[in-house]
Amino acid sequence: MCNNVPGLVARQRQLCQRYPEIMQVIGLGVSEWIAECQHQFRQHRWNCNTLERDQSLFGKLILHSSRESAFVYAISSAGVVYAITRACSQGDLKSCSCDPNKQGSAKDSKGSFDWGGCSDNIDYGIKFARAFVDSKERKGKDARALVNLHNNRAGRKAVKRFMKQECKCHGVSGSCTLRTCWLTMGDFRKTGNLLRRKYNGAIQVVMNQDGTGFTIANKRFNKPTTSDIVYFENSPDYCIRDRDSGSVGTAGRICNQTSRGMDSCEVLCCGRGYDTARITKLVKCECKFHWCCAVRCKDCLETVDVHTCKSPKGATWKDKT
Repeated sequence: MCNNVPGLVARQRQLCQRYPEIMQVIGLGVSEWIAECQHQFRQHRWNCNTLERDQSLFGKLILHSSRESAFVYAISSAGVVYAITRACSQGDLKSCSCDPNKQGSAKDSKGSFDWGGCSDNIDYGIKFARAFVDSKERKGKDARALVNLHNNRAGRKAVKRFMKQECKCHGVSGSCTLRTCWLTMGDFRKTGNLLRRKYNGAIQVVMNQDGTGFTIANKRFNKPTTSDIVYFENSPDYCIRDRDSGSVGTAGRICNQTSRGMDSCEVLCCGRGYDTARITKLVKCECKFHWCCAVRCKDCLETVDVHTCKSPKGATWKDKT
């Protein structure tokens, strides 16, 4: 299997051969982080879509070192951590299980408790993700590789930030004289939301003259922390199809005629205008609650107007090869 996965560097292929079951888990994680990425940018010109999927493990979403590329590195790294950690807790992997360090008794603000249940083994997920995902960037010694490694780490830290302690009370009438607690990851949507905010506040950096490092582009800003997202190049407008920038354009995208935000027809269609089509669809209607406990609805036909962005005039998209 490992020899048939294109795009792997030598270290990744070694890990694949040693832990083939983890590769299957990572494969599932890829679809999850792409779905989260597309959710976060669903109303924007760049909606985490691809020109075409290449044959590498993660696919080629974007080529330039833009703010969007930085987000992709962070969210994909986070997705690998999340998928592996979850698989450990579910008993799907031979190489890991629940967090072995969460045993015995401990204390928190509410008093003493016993570790029990299955604490998510986030440290294992982070360790393997770092070894696997970072391998490709560690081959390079230039500033671009350092930026990618920085954003990979920001993604891993985002998952760990939402680890939370859950407890179950034991005692007479459910009193909390005794508690059993465990650590669990938060919903991946929280990680996506955090990284989306990091994207909004991403810090632009510039390469050093010798190409071996990077510094902040604007000296008025503070040096980025390990949790921040950094990028090199300005983003294109993503209005038209352009292979060089990884843009699929916005032609054919559904826009919101009444919105004044990023999903509005004016903004999303880049001033090109939009087409309107009236369609009829089947929807649930006249829903009623019936005791106990069901909701029953009728099927109704609803006619709505759907607005889609026009193609550039002449339909000659900028499609570089």
